[in-house]
Amino acid sequence: MISRLSLGLALAGVLATAPGAQTPASRYAFEGGFPTAETAEASQHDTDLARAETAYRFFYPTVSMEATFVGTRAAGALDNSGAMILAGRPRHLLFTGNSDTPYLGGVVDLTSTGPFVVDLPAGPYLGIINDHNFGWVADVGLPGPDAGKGGKHLVLPPGYEGDVPDGYYVSRSPTNLILLGARAIPPDGDMQAGIDLLRQLKAYPLSQAANPPAYELVDRTDDKVDVTPLAWEDNISFWRHLSDVIQSETVIDEFRPMYGMLAMLGIEKGKPFEPDARMTEILEAAAQIGRDQMLVAGFASSRPDRFVWDDRKWEYATLVPGNGAFELPTGIDLEARDRWFSQAVGMSPKMVLRVEGAGSLYWLGLRDKAGAYLDGGKTYRLAIPQPVPAGLFWSVTVYDAGARSQIQTDQDKAALRSLVELRDAPTTGATELYFGPEAPAGREDEWIKTTPGKGWFVYLRLYGPTGPAFDGGWRPGDFEVVE
Repeated sequence: MISRLSLGLALAGVLATAPGAQTPASRYAFEGGFPTAETAEASQHDTDLARAETAYRFFYPTVSMEATFVGTRAAGALDNSGAMILAGRPRHLLFTGNSDTPYLGGVVDLTSTGPFVVDLPAGPYLGIINDHNFGWVADVGLPGPDAGKGGKHLVLPPGYEGDVPDGYYVSRSPTNLILLGARAIPPDGDMQAGIDLLRQLKAYPLSQAANPPAYELVDRTDDKVDVTPLAWEDNISFWRHLSDVIQSETVIDEFRPMYGMLAMLGIEKGKPFEPDARMTEILEAAAQIGRDQMLVAGFASSRPDRFVWDDRKWEYATLVPGNGAFELPTGIDLEARDRWFSQAVGMSPKMVLRVEGAGSLYWLGLRDKAGAYLDGGKTYRLAIPQPVPAGLFWSVTVYDAGARSQIQTDQDKAALRSLVELRDAPTTGATELYFGPEAPAGREDEWIKTTPGKGWFVYLRLYGPTGPAFDGGWRPGDFEVVE
């Protein structure tokens, strides 16, 4: 496996200047072999900005996870002893969250709990444990070693050297804080039944295994929730929250080159973050540039391997199949990493497999048949051939391009799902779905409302994908403008 050090060094080498900046050859002047005062000042500015842009993109997943923690706590879920649950709706700001299955999210601070147990009964659970950097720690439930048959998972804190009891699926976190995330496939599309399944999950410190306390779940289905870094991502708040994480978290040896880069920007473990006016201006510019660069990777990649089929506009949401660390045989796929975290959260090797029957398959749709971005002021038709090669179910979810969360309109609806809205759709021919500011006559049940002036995109998800989804034997249509 490629180390995190490789990732840090790779990103450290991606130094960029502000848009429109002159090249060093025309920008820098030397006299007698020494830089002029103007050159020294310009070089320092360029260097600091380049470092900040690189550090922004490297630590974006870390700050995104911190936002998840902050939002979960704000929803009333207490660290270690409880979690938030919800059936996803447009009112919930969550990067490409969906309404297919109800969610559970809980924060665990391993410094106070010690080894922590996640105890699942047998059932249709899909779960992951991620560290503070959105790094994969473990899968639980159907994608995990228990394979949906139930079992006890034990997460060890960083540096733990104590005894490890038998009878557990054991993993180790490199960070103090972790996120426990779980979903339950809703029986017959019944979201409340899915939430009831989540209530059967148990989680507690190993020290309390003999008499586990109740794991308190707070249902926020009907409330507004925000677990995104949207309010921080383009301003100095990003760096303030990152500094807080650096102060509280463990030092990861493989990150040391990136910690060094942060230190040059005034963020260093054990020291206060107090940027002066010059550095504040640089950091805010880097946040704006870095965020925009990540969105370009997400929505305007030029890579040919992003396409699912050579005669369609559909793209893969993840560019590197087979692992959750964006690893290539000889390095790290930096664009794939930026692309994923600009529009999504959570990571596990099982989320990016392109293997028949494995978990789920995500396809990104953001352009119409002619190659134009999807426009909230136009009406589109999407043909889904039947039967869809999904052993469990399938769905299409619409996202606001700015918020990267489910689209919010007065329709209060963002998804068309085979388990819910489309459960009675014919299983032959093609199911036609519509998207636009007004519902086509007689198509209200197969329509998602969009907003003029706003761009949008979709994820087409297949759960339990079968052979035709991979061999080209089944292909959805492209989005077509309806005049």
